[in-house]
Order: sequence, then structure tokens, then C-alpha cells
Amino acid sequence: MQTALFFTDKYEIDKNLKKKAMRSPLFYVGDKYKLMPQLKELFPKNIETYYDVFCGGGSASINVDAKSFVMNDVDSKVIALHQHLQENSINIDAFIKRMYGLIEGYELSHSEYGNNSEIEALKKVYNKTYFAKYNKKSYLNLREDYNANQYNIDLLYLLLIYGFNHMIRFNKQGKFNLPVGNVDWNRNVSNALVNYSKWFNTNNVRLSPGMDFESFVESQKIKAGDFLYFDPPYLITFSDYNKLWGETEEKRLYRLLDRLSEKGIFWGLSNMLYHKEKQNNILLKWAQKYNVYRIESNYISRFDNTVKSSSKEIYVTNY
Repeated sequence: MQTALFFTDKYEIDKNLKKKAMRSPLFYVGDKYKLMPQLKELFPKNIETYYDVFCGGGSASINVDAKSFVMNDVDSKVIALHQHLQENSINIDAFIKRMYGLIEGYELSHSEYGNNSEIEALKKVYNKTYFAKYNKKSYLNLREDYNANQYNIDLLYLLLIYGFNHMIRFNKQGKFNLPVGNVDWNRNVSNALVNYSKWFNTNNVRLSPGMDFESFVESQKIKAGDFLYFDPPYLITFSDYNKLWGETEEKRLYRLLDRLSEKGIFWGLSNMLYHKEKQNNILLKWAQKYNVYRIESNYISRFDNTVKSSSKEIYVTNY
């Protein structure tokens, strides 16, 4: 017999939310920016410190109102990118100008200024891969230079912008190995950088050094009025970022959330309950003791680019 979850009525007000959220300049896979208008309605009001435990690109942080923020991610490269952007937020115009210089130096496309005639010609032949065709050689040169000096985070950020699906991927030898994508620097990138810098410059933001979620939470001095948001890799969906996440980590996370509840600490969890005829039975059983809200996600796979109407994303809370 299949276990059923009870969904609260508060979800009804989420269906008509139209306010657009800010996009992170990391354009991260699994980014929550489109869902933030719904999630913000479900977050506590008057948050003291907001803990973004699996921050990824940071969209969940930059769209929340709180007195202070702490961002964590187990991926040290993600933390390094956030640190780099935050350090450059004091003069984001200079950072963007520096990126323009690198784009020109590597002879990459820059559609913020409009496409050139060569790209327009490629578009007629390669409708879905014209940027990739144009940028491939330049991108490989950029990738080679970064792998020769991985302290140059400017180059890593540029790889993120021009790489396949804006992902961050390294091989076993520690070399960045993502192929070129059909993407480039456009107005959205510059706008996202400006918005991120404004958010950082007007808020109290702290970065963790990049820790396992449980170690991170247990190392913090969490107090009344604080709120922890968890957006872990989804157990039943496929992504390069999910490869280090399995049932052991899933159960460890839920044990942590139970312990936080026992201490009276408020938290919220995003997760996928159903996806492509798969069901997260661990989540289904565990979530019954908490408040569960359906989220209108219209989940789209970055691998087959089709809407999965059978997918069901949920938000679970202990308040």
C-alpha cells in the first residue's frame, strides 16, 4: 500500500505568484531562482541569520530577507567563486570590464553587443549549437590556461559562463574538463553580476570554507530566530552534482533535521518526491511528521530538455 502525504492548504496562495526573482551570476544547475517567489511565502518572517546549507549558485540567499547570511557548499570551487565575486563586488564595473578584456583576448563571442556576421551565418547551419561552433577553439584555449593556473578565478568564472549548461566539472586529475556550451556572455550575465554585488554590499554575508552539510550545521552557533534552508542533491534525479549523494547521505540529512527539530530550530527542505516514474520512498516516509507543501516547479531536465509533468517537488518544514 502506497503511503500518502498530506499537503497543507497554504500551497493554494503560491499558484498565482508572479514576482520575478533575481538570478545568481553562477547560473547554477538546480538553481532555485524561479521557485523563490513561492518559497519566500513559506519561509519564516523576520529571519535573524539565514543559513544556506547547500548554497550552490546562491539564488536562495540573494532573494531572501534576513539580518545576516551564512553560505555553505561542500564544493570548494563554488565557494571560491562566491568569494571571488564578493571580493570584486566593491567595484563590480571594474570586474565586468576585466571580463570583457578576457573575452576579447580569447576571441570568444559576446552577444551582449549583438552577434557578428560569422555567428549569424553559423546560426543558419547549426541552429542549436552555433555559439559552441564559434567558441570551441577559444574555449579550449581558455580551459587549458585555467588548468595551468587554477588560482586564476577570473578564468574559472569565464569557463562557467561559456561551458556546457554553466556547470563546474573536474576530472579525477583535478583538471576542469567541461566541454564548450551553446552559451556566451550576454546582458543577463552583466545584470546578474550587478544585482549580486548590490545584494552583497547591502547585507551582512559570511562564507563557510566549504564543508559537509552536517559538519557545517554542527559548527554554527544557531540561535532563536535563525533559519536553515536545505536544498540537497535530489536522490532520484540525474546530474553530475548528484554523483556523491546516495541513500546514506539522504538518511544522514533527515537525522540531522530531526535533531534540529528537537532543539526547536526552524528549517526548510526542498526535495523531489516523484520524478520520471521514480519515487523517493525515504523522503515520503520521513516527511509525514512535518508540514509538506507542493511546489510548482515545471521541472525540466537539462539532458533531454523536456518538461516532466510527472515530477513533483515539495517543500518540507518543521514550523
